[in-house]
Amino acid sequence: MSALERLAATIEARKAADPDSSWTAKLLAKGPEKCAEKFGEEAVEAIIEAVKGDREKLVSEAADVIFHLLVMLAARDVTLQDVATELARREGISGLAEKAARPAPR
Repeated sequence: MSALERLAATIEARKAADPDSSWTAKLLAKGPEKCAEKFGEEAVEAIIEAVKGDREKLVSEAADVIFHLLVMLAARDVTLQDVATELARREGISGLAEKAARPAPR
């Protein structure tokens, strides 16, 4: 099991945990919208570090982004395997072709 799979499993287990005993449980208890908000905050922090060029801080912020992405996905019952399956579906397809095949936004 990879570190990402272990992390995703831990996050899934925290859904049933007491929010007073776990940051993840507390965040999940606040609902998907709060989880999405926190993911967005962490993504902005990673962008800032990428622009600044501080590799060490970018690595740290990227880890926060991945953690909060997994929490946001868990809040909507989307698994890491769901995402991996979608990535596998796209494998070998040009990014331009894949994007052009998507339905137009409403």
